[in-house]
Amino acid sequence: MASPAAETNSIAALAFHTVGNAEENVIETLSGREAGRDRDQQALGPLLERDLGDPDDKRLSEPCNHPRRGSLTGREVLIVVARHSAEHLGQAELTRDLWNAGRTG
Repeated sequence: MASPAAETNSIAALAFHTVGNAEENVIETLSGREAGRDRDQQALGPLLERDLGDPDDKRLSEPCNHPRRGSLTGREVLIVVARHSAEHLGQAELTRDLWNAGRTG
């Protein structure tokens, strides 16, 4: 019997994608730095802390040029990251549930 989740993205793929999305939105869009993606050696935590350590209200209110969404405030960029992460968390949970259902019967 085939797995009920055989055609889904793996949880690892969803996690890498979610981290890459946060990297692009926070480091590149909000902070205006080049992320220099290296998926094999992502150490995003220190970079996010550097760029988001203590954002002031002005920085979060100013517009940023998002590569696909146009002009967004810093707050809106962070909402994009949170929403995108939540969507993929739901996908990961569904994939896990389908995987477990296929294993138990």
